[in-house]
Amino acid sequence: MDDVEGSTWGPITRTATSGPWSVTATAEVDRIEWDMGDGTVVTCTTSGTEYQDVYQDADSPDCGHRYEDQGTFAVSATSYWVITWSGIGQSGTIEMDLTQDGQIVMGEAQVLSQ
Repeated sequence: MDDVEGSTWGPITRTATSGPWSVTATAEVDRIEWDMGDGTVVTCTTSGTEYQDVYQDADSPDCGHRYEDQGTFAVSATSYWVITWSGIGQSGTIEMDLTQDGQIVMGEAQVLSQ
């Protein structure tokens, strides 16, 4: 996985400077809500656990979903970011929500052996 913790979950810290003034902001995901398209909403409070073959068909230990039916599902994920900032003698918090939509096709895999 490419930098799952840093760029997709945070914390991400940046500083902007102009002349003698600067402001520093740190952004971090509070949670991600996944609308799975089958009536289920899954809330994840961590970036999850990367799949390993040893898990086989076990459920995710911290954030997962198992479809009961085959089909095409409209899925959306909303990440809820909290941004804290300070500078020039001030500070504050900004909340920002970002949503991404997509589709997943869930089918059944069959293994044939001879």
